[in-house]
Amino acid sequence: MSLLRSILHTLFMGLTVIPYTLTILLLRVCGASSRARYVVARRWLKLSADSAGWFCGIKVRTQGMENLPVAGQPGGDKGVVLLCKHQSTFETFLMPAIMPTPLAYVFKKELLKIPFFGWSIGSLDMIHIDRKDGSRAFHKVVEQGKRLLGQGIWVIMFPEGTRIARGESGEYKTGATRLAIMAGAQVVPIAVTSAKCWPRKAFVKRPGIVDVSVGKPIDSKGRKHDELMAEVEYWIESEMRRLDPEAYAGKPALQAPAAAVAAASAAAEPGAAAH
Repeated sequence: MSLLRSILHTLFMGLTVIPYTLTILLLRVCGASSRARYVVARRWLKLSADSAGWFCGIKVRTQGMENLPVAGQPGGDKGVVLLCKHQSTFETFLMPAIMPTPLAYVFKKELLKIPFFGWSIGSLDMIHIDRKDGSRAFHKVVEQGKRLLGQGIWVIMFPEGTRIARGESGEYKTGATRLAIMAGAQVVPIAVTSAKCWPRKAFVKRPGIVDVSVGKPIDSKGRKHDELMAEVEYWIESEMRRLDPEAYAGKPALQAPAAAVAAASAAAEPGAAAH
Protein backbone atom coordinates (compact mmCIF):
# COMPACT_ATOMS: atom_id res chain seq x y z
CA MET A 1 0.00 0.00 0.00
CA SER A 2 2.85 2.42 0.81
CA LEU A 3 4.33 1.78 -2.63
CA LEU A 4 1.03 2.54 -4.37
CA ARG A 5 0.54 5.70 -2.32
CA SER A 6 4.08 6.83 -3.11
CA ILE A 7 3.50 6.27 -6.83
CA LEU A 8 0.31 8.32 -6.72
CA HIS A 9 2.03 11.13 -4.81
CA THR A 10 4.92 11.23 -7.28
CA LEU A 11 2.51 11.28 -10.23
CA PHE A 12 0.54 14.08 -8.58
CA MET A 13 3.68 16.18 -8.11
CA GLY A 14 4.83 15.44 -11.65
CA LEU A 15 1.53 16.53 -13.15
CA THR A 16 0.98 19.63 -11.03
CA VAL A 17 4.50 21.00 -11.48
CA ILE A 18 3.84 21.53 -15.20
CA PRO A 19 1.17 24.30 -15.01
CA TYR A 20 2.95 25.98 -12.11
CA THR A 21 6.24 26.03 -14.02
CA LEU A 22 4.58 27.39 -17.14
CA THR A 23 3.00 30.14 -15.03
CA ILE A 24 6.37 31.05 -13.51
CA LEU A 25 8.03 31.15 -16.94
CA LEU A 26 5.21 33.30 -18.30
CA LEU A 27 5.54 35.71 -15.39
CA ARG A 28 9.26 35.96 -16.05
CA VAL A 29 8.72 36.72 -19.74
CA CYS A 30 6.14 39.36 -18.80
CA GLY A 31 8.61 41.03 -16.44
CA ALA A 32 6.88 40.10 -13.18
CA SER A 33 8.91 40.57 -10.02
CA SER A 34 10.86 37.74 -8.45
CA ARG A 35 8.52 37.98 -5.44
CA ALA A 36 5.52 37.28 -7.68
CA ARG A 37 7.27 34.25 -9.17
CA TYR A 38 8.18 33.04 -5.69
CA VAL A 39 4.53 33.21 -4.60
CA VAL A 40 3.56 30.84 -7.41
CA ALA A 41 6.46 28.49 -6.68
CA ARG A 42 5.62 28.47 -2.98
CA ARG A 43 2.06 27.40 -3.75
CA TRP A 44 3.31 24.35 -5.62
CA LEU A 45 5.81 23.50 -2.87
CA LYS A 46 3.05 23.76 -0.27
CA LEU A 47 0.79 21.63 -2.46
CA SER A 48 3.52 19.00 -2.73
CA ALA A 49 4.08 18.96 1.04
CA ASP A 50 0.35 18.87 1.78
CA SER A 51 -0.26 16.12 -0.76
CA ALA A 52 2.30 13.94 1.03
CA GLY A 53 -0.27 13.91 3.81
CA TRP A 54 -3.19 13.19 1.50
CA PHE A 55 -1.54 10.33 -0.35
CA CYS A 56 1.08 8.97 2.06
CA GLY A 57 -0.19 9.92 5.50
CA ILE A 58 2.73 12.21 6.32
CA LYS A 59 1.79 14.84 8.89
CA VAL A 60 3.87 17.79 10.06
CA ARG A 61 4.18 18.94 13.66
CA THR A 62 5.98 22.23 14.26
CA GLN A 63 7.37 23.82 17.40
CA GLY A 64 9.38 26.95 18.05
CA MET A 65 7.85 28.95 15.20
CA GLU A 66 7.52 31.82 17.67
CA ASN A 67 11.33 32.00 17.68
CA LEU A 68 11.40 33.27 14.11
CA PRO A 69 12.34 36.97 13.89
CA VAL A 70 9.48 39.37 13.23
CA ALA A 71 9.99 42.70 11.48
CA GLY A 72 9.55 45.63 13.84
CA GLN A 73 10.49 43.62 16.91
CA PRO A 74 13.97 43.53 18.50
CA GLY A 75 16.31 41.82 16.06
CA GLY A 76 13.53 41.39 13.54
CA ASP A 77 15.04 43.73 10.98
CA LYS A 78 18.32 41.83 10.70
CA GLY A 79 18.92 39.35 7.93
CA VAL A 80 18.27 35.68 8.66
CA VAL A 81 20.20 32.60 7.56
CA LEU A 82 18.26 29.41 8.24
CA LEU A 83 20.43 26.36 8.96
CA CYS A 84 18.39 23.20 8.54
CA LYS A 85 19.00 19.50 9.17
CA HIS A 86 18.82 17.65 5.85
CA GLN A 87 17.49 14.08 5.86
CA SER A 88 15.10 14.06 2.93
CA THR A 89 13.67 15.82 -0.10
CA PHE A 90 10.63 16.61 2.03
CA GLU A 91 12.09 19.61 3.89
CA THR A 92 13.04 21.17 0.56
CA PHE A 93 9.33 21.46 -0.17
CA LEU A 94 8.27 22.10 3.40
CA MET A 95 10.45 25.04 4.47
CA PRO A 96 9.07 27.62 1.99
CA ALA A 97 5.57 26.36 2.79
CA ILE A 98 5.79 27.07 6.53
CA MET A 99 8.08 30.09 6.67
CA PRO A 100 6.51 33.57 6.89
CA THR A 101 9.19 35.21 4.73
CA PRO A 102 10.40 34.40 1.18
CA LEU A 103 13.37 32.05 1.13
CA ALA A 104 16.35 31.68 -1.17
CA TYR A 105 18.01 28.30 -1.35
CA VAL A 106 21.68 27.75 -2.04
CA PHE A 107 21.70 24.69 -4.30
CA LYS A 108 23.91 22.78 -6.74
CA LYS A 109 23.51 23.83 -10.36
CA GLU A 110 22.78 20.25 -11.47
CA LEU A 111 19.22 20.70 -10.17
CA LEU A 112 18.59 23.21 -12.95
CA LYS A 113 18.63 20.32 -15.44
CA ILE A 114 15.55 18.64 -13.95
CA PRO A 115 12.62 19.24 -16.35
CA PHE A 116 10.04 21.73 -15.07
CA PHE A 117 11.27 21.70 -11.45
CA GLY A 118 14.72 22.89 -12.46
CA TRP A 119 13.28 25.42 -14.88
CA SER A 120 11.16 26.82 -12.06
CA ILE A 121 13.95 27.27 -9.52
CA GLY A 122 16.13 28.68 -12.28
CA SER A 123 13.53 31.41 -12.75
CA LEU A 124 13.57 32.37 -9.07
CA ASP A 125 16.00 34.65 -7.28
CA MET A 126 18.06 31.93 -5.62
CA ILE A 127 21.73 30.97 -5.50
CA HIS A 128 22.89 28.07 -7.65
CA ILE A 129 26.54 27.10 -7.51
CA ASP A 130 29.02 24.73 -9.08
CA ARG A 131 30.54 22.80 -6.18
CA LYS A 132 33.69 22.23 -8.23
CA ASP A 133 34.40 25.98 -8.27
CA GLY A 134 35.52 26.02 -4.64
CA SER A 135 36.32 29.57 -3.54
CA ARG A 136 34.54 31.06 -6.56
CA ALA A 137 31.36 29.31 -5.52
CA PHE A 138 31.67 30.67 -2.00
CA HIS A 139 32.26 34.22 -3.25
CA LYS A 140 29.07 33.88 -5.30
CA VAL A 141 27.16 32.75 -2.21
CA VAL A 142 28.44 35.75 -0.23
CA GLU A 143 27.79 38.28 -2.99
CA GLN A 144 24.28 37.10 -3.82
CA GLY A 145 23.50 36.20 -0.22
CA LYS A 146 24.24 39.73 0.97
CA ARG A 147 22.03 41.14 -1.76
CA LEU A 148 19.12 38.85 -0.93
CA LEU A 149 19.43 39.40 2.81
CA GLY A 150 19.43 43.13 2.16
CA GLN A 151 16.10 42.71 0.37
CA GLY A 152 14.53 41.00 3.37
CA ILE A 153 14.78 37.51 1.89
CA TRP A 154 15.95 34.75 4.20
CA VAL A 155 18.74 32.52 2.93
CA ILE A 156 18.35 28.83 3.75
CA MET A 157 21.24 26.38 3.71
CA PHE A 158 21.84 22.76 4.67
CA PRO A 159 25.17 22.90 6.53
CA GLU A 160 25.79 19.17 6.09
CA GLY A 161 25.69 19.75 2.34
CA THR A 162 23.68 16.66 1.43
CA ARG A 163 20.95 14.40 2.74
CA ILE A 164 22.02 12.43 5.80
CA ALA A 165 20.61 9.06 6.87
CA ARG A 166 18.30 8.92 9.88
CA GLY A 167 20.23 8.83 13.13
CA GLU A 168 23.45 10.01 11.52
CA SER A 169 25.31 13.31 11.38
CA GLY A 170 27.34 14.75 8.54
CA GLU A 171 30.15 17.28 8.62
CA TYR A 172 28.77 20.73 9.34
CA LYS A 173 30.52 23.06 6.91
CA THR A 174 31.01 26.71 7.86
CA GLY A 175 29.96 28.43 4.62
CA ALA A 176 26.61 29.46 6.10
CA THR A 177 28.09 30.99 9.24
CA ARG A 178 30.73 32.76 7.17
CA LEU A 179 27.93 34.32 5.12
CA ALA A 180 25.97 35.30 8.24
CA ILE A 181 29.00 36.96 9.84
CA MET A 182 29.96 38.83 6.67
CA ALA A 183 26.37 39.99 6.14
CA GLY A 184 25.69 40.84 9.78
CA ALA A 185 22.79 38.38 9.80
CA GLN A 186 21.52 36.13 12.55
CA VAL A 187 21.31 32.36 12.19
CA VAL A 188 18.33 30.19 13.07
CA PRO A 189 18.91 26.44 13.55
CA ILE A 190 16.18 23.99 12.50
CA ALA A 191 15.84 20.29 13.31
CA VAL A 192 13.69 18.09 11.04
CA THR A 193 12.90 14.38 11.42
CA SER A 194 11.78 13.85 7.82
CA ALA A 195 13.65 10.55 7.35
CA LYS A 196 11.15 8.83 9.63
CA CYS A 197 8.63 9.08 6.79
CA TRP A 198 10.67 9.82 3.65
CA PRO A 199 14.15 8.27 4.01
CA ARG A 200 17.14 9.54 2.12
CA LYS A 201 17.21 8.36 -1.52
CA ALA A 202 14.04 6.32 -0.96
CA PHE A 203 11.03 6.28 -3.27
CA VAL A 204 8.56 4.70 -0.86
CA LYS A 205 7.21 7.05 1.79
CA ARG A 206 5.78 5.87 5.10
CA PRO A 207 2.93 7.41 7.11
CA GLY A 208 3.88 9.19 10.29
CA ILE A 209 4.74 12.53 11.83
CA VAL A 210 7.60 14.76 10.74
CA ASP A 211 8.69 17.03 13.58
CA VAL A 212 10.10 20.46 12.80
CA SER A 213 11.74 22.37 15.65
CA VAL A 214 12.94 25.95 15.20
CA GLY A 215 15.61 27.23 17.56
CA LYS A 216 16.13 30.75 18.81
CA PRO A 217 18.05 33.20 16.59
CA ILE A 218 21.78 33.42 17.26
CA ASP A 219 23.49 36.75 16.62
CA SER A 220 26.60 36.43 14.47
CA LYS A 221 28.14 39.73 15.56
CA GLY A 222 31.62 39.25 16.99
CA ARG A 223 31.52 35.49 16.42
CA LYS A 224 34.00 33.19 14.71
CA HIS A 225 32.54 31.10 11.92
CA ASP A 226 33.73 27.75 13.28
CA GLU A 227 32.57 28.22 16.87
CA LEU A 228 29.25 29.64 15.67
CA MET A 229 28.68 26.58 13.50
CA ALA A 230 29.70 24.35 16.40
CA GLU A 231 26.93 25.93 18.47
CA VAL A 232 24.43 25.44 15.65
CA GLU A 233 25.49 21.81 15.20
CA TYR A 234 25.19 21.09 18.90
CA TRP A 235 21.68 22.55 19.06
CA ILE A 236 20.45 20.71 15.95
CA GLU A 237 21.94 17.34 16.85
CA SER A 238 20.75 17.61 20.47
CA GLU A 239 17.27 18.46 19.25
CA MET A 240 17.30 15.56 16.78
CA ARG A 241 18.01 13.20 19.67
CA ARG A 242 15.10 14.65 21.61
CA LEU A 243 12.67 14.48 18.69
CA ASP A 244 13.70 11.05 17.40
CA PRO A 245 15.29 9.14 20.31
CA GLU A 246 14.75 5.76 18.64
CA ALA A 247 17.08 6.69 15.78
CA TYR A 248 19.88 7.75 18.13
CA ALA A 249 19.70 4.88 20.62
CA GLY A 250 23.21 3.73 21.43
CA LYS A 251 24.84 6.79 19.87
CA PRO A 252 27.57 8.50 21.93
CA ALA A 253 26.55 11.55 23.91
CA LEU A 254 27.21 14.93 22.36
CA GLN A 255 29.93 17.12 23.77
CA ALA A 256 28.80 20.71 24.16
CA PRO A 257 31.04 23.27 22.43
CA ALA A 258 32.56 25.98 24.60
CA ALA A 259 30.28 28.65 23.10
CA ALA A 260 27.14 26.71 24.03
CA VAL A 261 28.38 26.15 27.58
CA ALA A 262 29.18 29.85 27.97
CA ALA A 263 25.75 30.86 26.64
CA ALA A 264 23.97 28.48 29.02
CA SER A 265 26.01 29.73 31.97
CA ALA A 266 25.27 33.35 31.11
CA ALA A 267 21.55 32.62 30.86
CA ALA A 268 21.60 30.92 34.26
CA GLU A 269 23.28 33.82 36.05
CA PRO A 270 20.98 35.88 38.31
CA GLY A 271 19.90 39.03 36.57
CA ALA A 272 21.25 37.86 33.22
CA ALA A 273 18.02 38.85 31.50
CA ALA A 274 18.55 42.46 32.52
CA HIS A 275 21.75 42.83 30.49
